[in-house]
Amino acid sequence: MKKLFAIIAASVFSLSAIVTSNAVAQTSFAQAIPAPTIAAKSWLLLDSTSNQILASSEPDMRIEPASLVKLMTAYIAFSAIQEKRIGLAQMVTVSTNAWKVDAESSKMFIEPRVPVSVNDLLYGLIVQSGNDAAVALAEAIAGTEDAFAVLMNREAERMGMKSTRFANSHGLPSPNNYSTARDLSILATHLVNDHPEFYKIYATKDFTYNKIKQSNRNRLLWLDPSVDGMKTGHTQQAGYCLISTAKRPNGNHERRLISVVLGTTSDQSRSQESQKLLNWGFQNFDTVKLYSKDAAIATPNVWKGSQNSIKIGFTHDVYVTVPKGQGAKIKPVLARKDPLVAPIDKNSQVGTIKVMSADNKVIAELPVLALEQVAQAGLFGRALDSIRLWIH
Repeated sequence: MKKLFAIIAASVFSLSAIVTSNAVAQTSFAQAIPAPTIAAKSWLLLDSTSNQILASSEPDMRIEPASLVKLMTAYIAFSAIQEKRIGLAQMVTVSTNAWKVDAESSKMFIEPRVPVSVNDLLYGLIVQSGNDAAVALAEAIAGTEDAFAVLMNREAERMGMKSTRFANSHGLPSPNNYSTARDLSILATHLVNDHPEFYKIYATKDFTYNKIKQSNRNRLLWLDPSVDGMKTGHTQQAGYCLISTAKRPNGNHERRLISVVLGTTSDQSRSQESQKLLNWGFQNFDTVKLYSKDAAIATPNVWKGSQNSIKIGFTHDVYVTVPKGQGAKIKPVLARKDPLVAPIDKNSQVGTIKVMSADNKVIAELPVLALEQVAQAGLFGRALDSIRLWIH
């Protein structure tokens, strides 16, 4: 399908993933807002504030990710720094293997046996898209690039990237380097949300190393002030690819969209199509906050418990994305798993909220959780409630 109508789609992220602080389990329904025509093999637009896919075309098509692979390389490097396995000031001795990586490909121009800081390698990886920087970081973290690829695939599995495989740290062609627009949107969302302190590097427009100044290949950093990343990619097989993200005001808060555009015909085209997709998403949709983190949306009765009621709600702020002007018309409908019988563990699911449109279509379906733990009552209390339940 080369064109799709805009959809409020099922989130692909698991409850256990730290992808976002918003809605997770969702169902989809079509909106009468036609998506723009995007000249790419595969594309997707995600509202990362609500975790909803607004529109897509061939989002599960297997593609060669080219330098988009470096998003995972950066993610693992950020995690290693956060866990103090490596440090920003740590000096890395460049191996011949890192220096020799495809002389015709993008590089930051590190030199063999000349130490370079992890901080400089990160900028070389992200701003200059240096394949040599990718290998140097991989070896610094895992010893060898093969061992680093194991870490990459382990992280991809943890994130729920079900159609992705990584063979190297840089994205140069390999039969075992493949992904999809859907999976890459998951990775991009993790990168923004899990490592905000490092993500700001993606907005850097140029970087100088070894007296060689190179510009960020993401043209949108110059064209759209709301764009603050992410990554370009290109090989002959992959075509020209761009994952871009922008953050713009949305009522009393900000809203972030992530576009994944894969397989365009030129550098200019990938920028134009990405900009078109971002503008369409911001112009045609609003993101509405439904519930705040840890706020009780109801206090239903509990049977056979050490207390008579329980606070239920969400462990994160909950947002939903709807067509412009429709926010006031949505209707949350709570369905509980009654009767609620103790013991009830904190964060266990006790119901579901269905967010309905004005014409009674399901926009999103969200798991409602116990915000506190309720232990069992004593023997007498349990016996009394058993009788009451039987009568009830």
